[in-house]
Amino acid sequence: MYYLNVNGGKKLQGEIKISGAKNSALPLIASTILSKTPVTIENMPNVADIKTLLYLLEMLGSSYNLDNNSLNIDTSSISSTTATYDIVKTMRASILVLGPLLTRFGHCEVSLPGGCAIGSRPVDLHLKALEQMGANISIVNGYIQATAPNGLKGADITFEKITVTGTENIVMAASLADGVTTLRNCAKEPEVVQLCEVLRDGGVEIRGIGTETITITGRGRENLPSFKKFSVIPDRIEAGTYLCAGAITNSEITLTEVEKTHIEAILEKLEEMGFSFSYEDKSITIHPTDKIKPVDIVTAEYPLFPTDMQAQFVALATQANGVSTIEEKLFENRFMHINELQRLGADIEIDKDDKSRVYIRGKTELLGADVMATDLRASSALVLAGLIANGETKIHRIYHLDRGYESLEAKLNSLGSEIRRDKE
Repeated sequence: MYYLNVNGGKKLQGEIKISGAKNSALPLIASTILSKTPVTIENMPNVADIKTLLYLLEMLGSSYNLDNNSLNIDTSSISSTTATYDIVKTMRASILVLGPLLTRFGHCEVSLPGGCAIGSRPVDLHLKALEQMGANISIVNGYIQATAPNGLKGADITFEKITVTGTENIVMAASLADGVTTLRNCAKEPEVVQLCEVLRDGGVEIRGIGTETITITGRGRENLPSFKKFSVIPDRIEAGTYLCAGAITNSEITLTEVEKTHIEAILEKLEEMGFSFSYEDKSITIHPTDKIKPVDIVTAEYPLFPTDMQAQFVALATQANGVSTIEEKLFENRFMHINELQRLGADIEIDKDDKSRVYIRGKTELLGADVMATDLRASSALVLAGLIANGETKIHRIYHLDRGYESLEAKLNSLGSEIRRDKE
């Protein structure tokens, strides 16, 4: 087990490249189950979650080679349709194999998923949609047992609430179904858009990409003839995290290989806090401000402010001059980083009447201490706080961090931070 030792108080300067988006790469890997031929995916992030999903597909019978962020994968040899608990328990995104396995083979068993403990993220919406498409679903000994011996059928489905992985799973399931499937109240995240575009380019007729209503004309259990070689979009959450690193240290840094249109809500809040930006093709530079202003944030579905950036902005708000208010509207248990930030000296209060709202009083001097990561984004918030804390901050349980950030300490150290990875 490893921990990060962060020596705070360093100004940052320089340029870093943003990696491919983990949350786009995962459904794209799952979608290769629908292909007849090997698939090449470029700009694949080198993070633990990717390795977990690839290991799962290998256990099902696939073969792959991952070299220098380029993935070559062949799922034509899949011989098992059982995704076991030992693998699935470590990552909720493993549920993404459910739709493609069921629509291709007509049966599968997938363990109920695990992953970050940030509140209830039930798969009920996935299962209800598959049942509407004709699947027989049962939960037996912690496994989702799904069958559709005559294939899935097109259906008119309205998601009761917006679900990113639910949208992705059912889009993939509908790709090899018989007939037309219309999905309503769909997620509109860039990661969903890329999945739909890749499937469309691979031979699936998909309309309404990027809107709340997506229509898929299925291929009737005929696997896709070929995927064109494609590249994973930049990771908008990684980009937002490094912009927060520049902001919390009040430093000028440049991000390259970033898509500005994907992070407009993040940039808007940083501008409200007093930061300015300059833009070139695929690059963004954040500039220091004379005074960091407090901010009010409410998390919501894309294109509004992302829940995956909430923890980082809580850390940043400790350095604002005044009281910031942040409301978490998507997950009911995503303030576990608050206690750890308080250990560093942060002045944060959870609203007594509304546990989804926190108040951050700044500017606060933070002092290094031992803290514990509780989930992926909480991990990055603790790193950000450590960058400006006096003394050493030791961040434990960083396996959470490794699930979603590629070479985080190396990238930050290239900007001038002092972060060391040590064994417990």
